Amino acid sequence: MTLNNDNRPWYKERWPWFLMAGPGVVIVAGFVTLWLAVVSNDGLVSDDYYKQGLAVNQSLQRDHQAGNLGLQGDVMRSGSNLRLLLRADSDAGLPSEIVLKLAHPTRAGQDQLIKMSMEGPGFYSGTLAADVSGRWLVSIEDPAAKWRLQGEWQADSLEPLRLMARSGK
Repeated sequence: MTLNNDNRPWYKERWPWFLMAGPGVVIVAGFVTLWLAVVSNDGLVSDDYYKQGLAVNQSLQRDHQAGNLGLQGDVMRSGSNLRLLLRADSDAGLPSEIVLKLAHPTRAGQDQLIKMSMEGPGFYSGTLAADVSGRWLVSIEDPAAKWRLQGEWQADSLEPLRLMARSGK
């Protein structure tokens, strides 16, 4: 039996380099991740989260006010035209203009604000700024921001969107 007595240093062997490659790649990936976290903007986290939390109660009061007025709405779409039929149980005077907000659940850049004008008692019309498809969050409110109706809308559906107010309790 003969012994192979190579006196090569360790760094000239390939196996130590092969074994160190994995941890080396992980260290580089960690620095890249750290750099991306510091440089990129996290648009989902707002700076004024405390103020937004305080505003939740005011938003709920608007929902309850719509319930006290007995408001109901039906939103219908024909191409880029929107029509709204708004009904109230009480004798609350309906405004001459309504603001309809379409909010995409994940892409804020596609949100739309549509001013709808009264065409007749309880009938409003407006036009979409861009074509919509898929799921949307809909909010209808008066210009004075005293009440609000909310709901989810599947824009591709042929059925009208029915919005019912929450009770004011």
